[in-house]
Amino acid sequence: MVLQALRQPGSLISLSLEDWDLLLRQARQANLLARLYVLLDEHGLLEQVPFQPREHLEWVHAIAERHTRAIHWEISLIRKALARVGVPIILLKGAAYVMADLPSARGRLFTDIDIMVPKDRLNEVEAALMLHGWATTHHDAYDQRYYRTWMHELPPMQHVRRSTVIDVHHAILPETAAIHPDPEKLRAAACALDGCDDIQVFSPADMVLHSATHLFHDGELENGLRDLVDIHSLLCHFDSLPTFWSDLAERARELELTRPLFYALRYATLFLRTPIPVDVQDAASTGRPNRLTLALMDSLFTRALMPVHPSCSDGLTGSARWMLYVRSNWLRMPPLLLARHLFHKAFFSPKAE
Repeated sequence: MVLQALRQPGSLISLSLEDWDLLLRQARQANLLARLYVLLDEHGLLEQVPFQPREHLEWVHAIAERHTRAIHWEISLIRKALARVGVPIILLKGAAYVMADLPSARGRLFTDIDIMVPKDRLNEVEAALMLHGWATTHHDAYDQRYYRTWMHELPPMQHVRRSTVIDVHHAILPETAAIHPDPEKLRAAACALDGCDDIQVFSPADMVLHSATHLFHDGELENGLRDLVDIHSLLCHFDSLPTFWSDLAERARELELTRPLFYALRYATLFLRTPIPVDVQDAASTGRPNRLTLALMDSLFTRALMPVHPSCSDGLTGSARWMLYVRSNWLRMPPLLLARHLFHKAFFSPKAE
């Protein structure tokens, strides 16, 4: 039902209250409730929604509006904390969508703010944030080494008073991954925001590619459908740019991201009917896996990208999510390092109470 809502918002007007109840539960699990409000509002359909679900959606919309204001405020504090460092800051994912006022930001709820800075400035950035109240998490010595030696980011930092979380990246994939999108190329193409010379966002093509990479290299797919909706929204929004589609395929080749782009276009079309030019699909086919692998990926992603709700699952959904989690770790590290890491996490890392 949530896919029906995303594809054809007008069809929701004929739903019964029982159907609305199921739809709201599915949308909540997918973190798309506030997005559902936005879709209905954009199509002028809110007044035709029955009172009970409309009231529910209006409350969620109020939360989303407050969330957007909070993100603006938090980013202003991050800018203040890093002002003296003089480091170029690139906002990533949700924070970038909000500050660039993209359609993807409307109704999008997220829990942390992601930024990217040059690797050789990480220590300065971390020190400045600590002076302004952010403290590192993951205090286990192995976890600290894991992040700082092998990963593409510092351990998450949480503010001691506001409990807000910031992830400081220096790349978009771990250094131990098989593919290595060059952070310098991403930074060189980044765009400054109007009125904010000290913060930037990725270029349109790079923004789509980063979203695709995050979705199809990450084994945590609880928000997978929401992230796919992000990709759909970005593609539809940037469609009007004259060179966007040609830049997208070429940029994927340049950054070694042809496989994530292929999956992003394939599943955006399959799930959300995203209009993608035929020549772009042909160009993206350079990232197409072999027939057997593609059949397996289709079987896994068509299950794992659905909301985590019993009505959206079958007997193989749990196995599909587990296999994609294993795949994400395989993509993240070479075999020997991965085996060592998993052994340590299983037998030596401290367990939660």
